[in-house]
Amino acid sequence: MIDISGPFVRRPVGTILMAVGLFLAGMVAYVQLPVASLPSIDFPTIRVTANRPGADPETMAASVAAPLERHLGAIAGVSEITSTSMLGTTGITVQFDPSRRIDGAARDVQAAINAAASDLPSDLTTAPSLRKFNPAGMPVLILALTSKTLSVAEIYDIADTVIVQRLSQVEGVADVSVTGGEQPAIRVRADPARLAAADIGLDDLRKAIAAANVRGSLGQIQGDAIVETLSADDEIARPEDFAAIVVKASGGAIVRVGDVASVTAGVRNTRAAGWYGTSPAVILNITRQVDANVIDTVDRVKALIPDLKRWVPAELEFSVVNDRTVTIRAGVSDTRDTLFISIALVMAVVIAFLGRVTPTVAAGVTVPLSLAGTFAAMWTAGFSIDNLSLMALTIAVGFVVDDAIVMIENI
Repeated sequence: MIDISGPFVRRPVGTILMAVGLFLAGMVAYVQLPVASLPSIDFPTIRVTANRPGADPETMAASVAAPLERHLGAIAGVSEITSTSMLGTTGITVQFDPSRRIDGAARDVQAAINAAASDLPSDLTTAPSLRKFNPAGMPVLILALTSKTLSVAEIYDIADTVIVQRLSQVEGVADVSVTGGEQPAIRVRADPARLAAADIGLDDLRKAIAAANVRGSLGQIQGDAIVETLSADDEIARPEDFAAIVVKASGGAIVRVGDVASVTAGVRNTRAAGWYGTSPAVILNITRQVDANVIDTVDRVKALIPDLKRWVPAELEFSVVNDRTVTIRAGVSDTRDTLFISIALVMAVVIAFLGRVTPTVAAGVTVPLSLAGTFAAMWTAGFSIDNLSLMALTIAVGFVVDDAIVMIENI
C-alpha cells in the first residue's frame, strides 16, 4: 500500500513551505482569473455582410444570400448557417464545430466568398466582408452620446472617427459598434415629372453626379531639374455644389441637378435612429474579449471617458445606458460572501463538536489551501470566476472540512 501522507509527516518544514507556495500561487491566480456572470463558451462563428443598395429583401435573399450560402455550406466543419436579408443588406452567420480554430475558419470563409464572386450581382457596392463574431458576446457597457447643439450626423461622425478607435484600444475590449445614427451624406431626391420633362433618365443623373465628384490624378510637369505633381480637389460636399452640377446641355439650355431634384444635407440611412430619454443619441455598444475580466474592462473604459472629452466638442455628453457589471458585481459579491459565511459556519460546527481549538485550526487550514489550489487549477484550465464556479466552491467547502475531520479522527 502506498503511503501518500508519510513523506509530508516526516518532513514538516518542506510540507509547510509547499503549503505556503500553493497558497501564494493560488492568490496570484485569483487576481488573474477573469470575472463574468456565467462561464463563457466560445463557438467559432463568422459573420458575413453584403450590401446592394435599393434591393428589396426578396431580391437580396435570392441574388446575394443564396449564392453565398451555397459556397459557405461546402466548408468542412460548418454546423449551422443562418441568414437575414433586409432592404439593401444581407447578413449571414456561419457557426463551426467547437473543434475548429477561428482563424482557419475565417480563411475558409474568405475563400468561399471569393469563389462566389462570379455568382453575385455586379452592382454590389463592395465585396462581401467578414468578421469574427461571438454569439454570446453581449455588450458589457452601452454608452449614449447626446448634444444640445450638434446634430446626430455630426455626433456619429465624431464617434466613428475619434471615439471608436480609442475605445477599441482599451485592454479587454473586443469590439465597439455604433448605432442610432449614420454617416453624413448629401441626399438627392429626384423628381420623376421634372426628369421626364427634361428627357433625363435616373442613370443619366447618377452618372453626372459621379463624374463631377471624383478625385483623380492629373499628371506631372517635368522640367530639367524639377518635377511638379499636379493635383486638384474635385470633391464637393455642400448641397448647393451638388445642385449646380450640369446633367444635360442641349440647344443652349442647361439642366442642372437642382432643376430636376431636391438636394439636402442628411445621412446615408434615414431609418437609423437612437434616443436616450427624450434626446436623439448615438449609441456605443462595447463588447469584451472572451478571456478578459469584464469588471476590469468596464472600469478601464469608464476611466478613459474623461480623457476622451478632451478630444471631442465640449457640448458632447457621455451617458451610461446599461452597465452589465452592476449585476455581475452584485452576484459575484453575494456568492463570495456566501462562501465566507459557509466557511465560518463549518468551522463553528467543527469546534462545537470537537471541543478543541487545535483540531479545528488544523481542519480550517485545509479550506484556504484547497481554495488556493483550486484557483491555480482554474487559471491553468482557462476558467473564470462566475456564479457557477463560486457556488461549486461553496458546496465543496463542506466536503473539504469533512475529509479533514476524518483525517483528524484517524490520527
